[in-house]
Amino acid sequence: MVDVAVRGILGIQILGLLFSLIMLYFTFLHYKRKEYPVETFLFWIVLWIGFIFMVIFPTSMDFVIKDVLKFGRRLDFFIIGGFIFLIALVYYNYVTVKSIRIKVEKVIRKIALENAKKKDRNEKK
Repeated sequence: MVDVAVRGILGIQILGLLFSLIMLYFTFLHYKRKEYPVETFLFWIVLWIGFIFMVIFPTSMDFVIKDVLKFGRRLDFFIIGGFIFLIALVYYNYVTVKSIRIKVEKVIRKIALENAKKKDRNEKK
């Protein structure tokens, strides 16, 4: 009879594998729609394939996690790694939004100045 803990791990592995395969598919769809440059597409593909590898072979990282980084459990490593990844994504989003905001403000100023000049010309006539 299969142990309850083993069944739980297999269920989690199946869910993780399905999740990463779905995300691979969505990444491919966005790339085909030209919403991603090649570099972004490759980044996400490598990330999802790495996730699949870790889901299928969870003990493969034990050397790095336990011996090199000195984490007691794999879960600690993944939680801290997840937080670091999310913080990096939030920072990237912040920088991107800030850059877009500056560009939009420049365009709005340019349009406002052009409209003011047109209005000035129309009033002079």
